[in-house]
Amino acid sequence: MRPETLNPLFVDAESLEGVGPKLRKPLEKLGLTRVKDLAYHLPDRFVQRRTVAHLDEADVGEQIVVALTVTDQRSSAGRGPFRVLTQDARGNVCTLTYFGRASYSARKLLPVGETRWIAGRLDQYGQALQIVHPDHVEADSSALLGKLNEPVYPLAEGLTQPRIASLAAQALERLPEMPEWIEPGLFGKMQWPTWRDALHLAHRDTHTGERDRLAYDELLANSLALMLVKSANRARRGQALIGDGRLRDLLALPFPLTGAQRRTIREIEGDLAQDVPMLRLLQGDVGAGKTVVALEAMLIAVEAGTQAAMLAPTEILARQHYETLRKLAAPTGVRVALLTGRDKGKARESTLMGLLDGSIDLVVGTHAIFQDTVAYRNLALVVIDEQHRFGVGQRLMLAQKGKVAPHCLAMTATPIPRTLTLAQYGEMDVSRLDELPPGRQAIDTRVIAQERLGDVVAAIQRHIATGQQAYWVCPMVRESETDDLAAAEARHAALREHFGDTVVLVHGQLRPEAKDHAMERFARGEAKLLVATTVIEVGVDVPNATLMVIEQAERFGLAQLHQLRGRVGRGSEKSVCLLLRGEQLSETGKERLALMRETQDGFRLAEEDLRLRGGGELLGTRQSGDTPFRVASLEQIQKLLPLAHDDARLLIERDGGLDSPRGEAARLLLYLFERDWGVQLLRGG
Repeated sequence: MRPETLNPLFVDAESLEGVGPKLRKPLEKLGLTRVKDLAYHLPDRFVQRRTVAHLDEADVGEQIVVALTVTDQRSSAGRGPFRVLTQDARGNVCTLTYFGRASYSARKLLPVGETRWIAGRLDQYGQALQIVHPDHVEADSSALLGKLNEPVYPLAEGLTQPRIASLAAQALERLPEMPEWIEPGLFGKMQWPTWRDALHLAHRDTHTGERDRLAYDELLANSLALMLVKSANRARRGQALIGDGRLRDLLALPFPLTGAQRRTIREIEGDLAQDVPMLRLLQGDVGAGKTVVALEAMLIAVEAGTQAAMLAPTEILARQHYETLRKLAAPTGVRVALLTGRDKGKARESTLMGLLDGSIDLVVGTHAIFQDTVAYRNLALVVIDEQHRFGVGQRLMLAQKGKVAPHCLAMTATPIPRTLTLAQYGEMDVSRLDELPPGRQAIDTRVIAQERLGDVVAAIQRHIATGQQAYWVCPMVRESETDDLAAAEARHAALREHFGDTVVLVHGQLRPEAKDHAMERFARGEAKLLVATTVIEVGVDVPNATLMVIEQAERFGLAQLHQLRGRVGRGSEKSVCLLLRGEQLSETGKERLALMRETQDGFRLAEEDLRLRGGGELLGTRQSGDTPFRVASLEQIQKLLPLAHDDARLLIERDGGLDSPRGEAARLLLYLFERDWGVQLLRGG
């Protein structure tokens, strides 16, 4: 149960004055549904203004507050601007310019002959000074005292700065006093304000102290919750799995194992031999051979007389893993089954019976393999593929399926920078596959200007004529009026004119059946060209596809470009990746594309991506896994996470955990940041 102290923060935003059904939608767009969300909706920046007595004291481009007397109002013909002519005490002239509906209120606000205090940016139009759409117009200078350092909040359509500022102020009034959860020595050393003061200050000025304090709170909550998961896991009994090698010795693998694969298998074998359930994250670069490592782990479970399950995030991936594992495991005689939400009738019944009576050794599937109706004879190992698609809550849910807690191996092909690994998977031990199997060829990566589109289409024509297949990736699903991005639908239509029915389209808004049908046509070789959005980023495996075209490549992050490039280079033929770039490239864009040409090391690219994306910007949804943070920027994660990690460990190991006085405060912190699954676990044992 959430502590009562926090209840005022979790009340619906509609309880605030001025929020009705009309405001609810734009607030929801920004994720501002509760009082707490508004308190943590921090300004992007602050407008700093200077009060001047006369216009000639100010610079063009400066934000100022000045007293001006209205001398005339002038309307333009048609849709032209509405201009208010004014002068300061020295007779310096300035035009206040309004467009659209704002001109109606300007007439009333600025009557001829009256003096008003104006806040806005001083600009020059020709030789004349002007302020376009003044931010504030007041009869009394005292009304602008609070506007000299004014917050600017992120907005959605239907919200204004004054409205969001008013809601944030109301939310701040409801903040309770909280005990301090930060370790006293660190709190004193950093000279941070208290939690409540930090939130108030963060809405008032740009000092980094209070922002760092708030980011630290979030990182501490996360580190603490993950450590509680880890210690709860250690306290649970699993079953030790010791294989005799009889099945693994029968495998006829296409490549000898790399040093990294052998090392990782030894680590997993050591974990499985303990009666504490394994919690290990396997990070493998694109094509590093994670599936083989997973199969070796699953065969250890079968050799020990138990069952293993592999969970994939999509049906396409589940089918692909099933086919791969079935072929690789064929010499062992192990029975592998597939179970997805689409399986019905007798086939499904037969699979469910096989899992229950133990005649099925390995099952691959989507979330369907963990539904209540699915029971196992003895499930001892769960492998989760593409870990970043599953939250900690789902990881915990899997643990309920075995007779005792099953071992868990999570895999991701998205190399994650070390800093973020700690942030997201702090409760797990980590193995890295940082060697590619012999025989994997380097992918020839080239950067080509968008205006050479015709040459690229001609190259695809020649490529398809040799019997090979190609991908074409677009950054958007639909043309919007404001964006001339190449939409997948428009590109698909244009390419169909060239290549006819051999072109298929896949994007996230397609119905699952239509998406699977298109993918299957491509996998079978009936379709030669697959036009897609980034839904193909993870796991699609068609060895005959050896050409990848990525349109407007500068719009993608490095980690994402690397994932997309990894869809080719999976067979024995040489593969090519063409990065089409737009005309206007930023310096960062240039550096990204240069790095893509220079290296195919996903771990290096992940670190470079973090550096290029820099402070303040969280990684995009499908970059190197989501950062699970709302307040902390990447810069703050890198700077403060190691401190938070040590602080959390001190609390658990030295300061008596959640039962100590500081622990009681930390319990509030976990609930505040909704990491209370850490508390629940502790209670559940």
